[in-house]
Amino acid sequence: MYKQWRLLPVLAASLALVATGCDSHSNEDDRNSGKTTDEKVTINMMHIYPQSGAAAQYKIVNKIIKEYQTENPNIVIKQEVLDNEQYKAKIKVLSAINDLPDIGMTWAAGYLQPFVGGGLFAPLDDLLQSDLKDSFVAGTTEAYAIDGKTYALPLEFNLAPIYYNKKIFAEYGLQVPTTYDEFLKVVRTLKDNGVVPIALGNKDRWTGSLWYMYMADRISGTEMLANAIKGKASFTDPGLIQSAKNIQDLVGMDAFNAGFNGLSNDEVKEDFIQGKAAMYLMGTWELPNYTTNRSVAQELRDNIGFFKFPTVRGGKGNIDSWVGGPGVGLFVAENSPVKEEAKKFVDYFVKRWGEESVRVAGVIPATKVDTTKVWLPPLYTDLLNELKKATSISLFADVQMTSGAAEVHLNQIQALFGQAVTPAQFAAMHDQAFRANP
Repeated sequence: MYKQWRLLPVLAASLALVATGCDSHSNEDDRNSGKTTDEKVTINMMHIYPQSGAAAQYKIVNKIIKEYQTENPNIVIKQEVLDNEQYKAKIKVLSAINDLPDIGMTWAAGYLQPFVGGGLFAPLDDLLQSDLKDSFVAGTTEAYAIDGKTYALPLEFNLAPIYYNKKIFAEYGLQVPTTYDEFLKVVRTLKDNGVVPIALGNKDRWTGSLWYMYMADRISGTEMLANAIKGKASFTDPGLIQSAKNIQDLVGMDAFNAGFNGLSNDEVKEDFIQGKAAMYLMGTWELPNYTTNRSVAQELRDNIGFFKFPTVRGGKGNIDSWVGGPGVGLFVAENSPVKEEAKKFVDYFVKRWGEESVRVAGVIPATKVDTTKVWLPPLYTDLLNELKKATSISLFADVQMTSGAAEVHLNQIQALFGQAVTPAQFAAMHDQAFRANP
């Protein structure tokens, strides 16, 4: 996930999470010295790849850590593994008290700014000028740069396709839609036959933002969407208003699973994998579940395909325009007592991740990898081919926005899907947010 999260948490609601991770920080003496009693250097790392929800990535992280510790016997890497929502809540608490892990995960652009502004992340440009030079896909590290300095190194590059269950589509004689009218016919057919058309867990809010972004891109065009997200254009643009209306029309025709606004993404994605919903719009970080994750039955994995968000009649958008961008990156805490050791491990981790993530997990890495030497699942190669054809890639809206505007955006997305606001009110609240949070 790539979402926008704030540095001023409601501590009373979040402090409990400080004590609930898989592995908490080491004791205070160890934390301050970075060493245990046998003089080993301990590096605390916090990440979002739990074994239950990201088995392939979890396996890679542990393999890299094991290899590094073998090569560097004086180093101990202590992990804290949380799912997305736990991580985001906890990182807010830790940042507020300036007690970040030595190494953690962050997202780009607007998400990064409050941390950098607070002096919490260490610049990593020295790593980019050494043996990591020219290792990254063009445009990825730039998303983590502020005022000429780079504060995190990206691991993944993501696109957000609509995954679909090929078996369900075949059962009802459905074809992959390329236009929005065709898409609506698919939704109606599925609904009429008692099948949940779309899996959505909008409790997390950014999941609904993906739907709105694509709708806005296809109707108003990439440039208008980009300007609106940056606060340079009004959300009262007729196309953006229509996009909000189309979202509510989908809700009105029961396109999404029941209770979607109260369910998390992690709760509903399993329904899609198990064939309880026909479609699921999500980033390519989910690819391992449909390709290499052996805990998912091969039959289920073989049933998953994808298609691009359809074009809208009369719209300005291009079907080869995507929502996506750099995924999570690794940061090093500025106040880490083992900052130099942490940076060395980040350097090692990024290089090994690029090699392993393609082969083991089937994710799209941010580093350049020679994929001709590796067998890749067809779903993976098909998405890589689509990436080559992309006319534009719009970075996730809440990541681009300032923290205050992003929070309004996410809340309004949930209100829009919940039909608690009109499209006009949705637009007005966005414009007001940008005036208040320039």
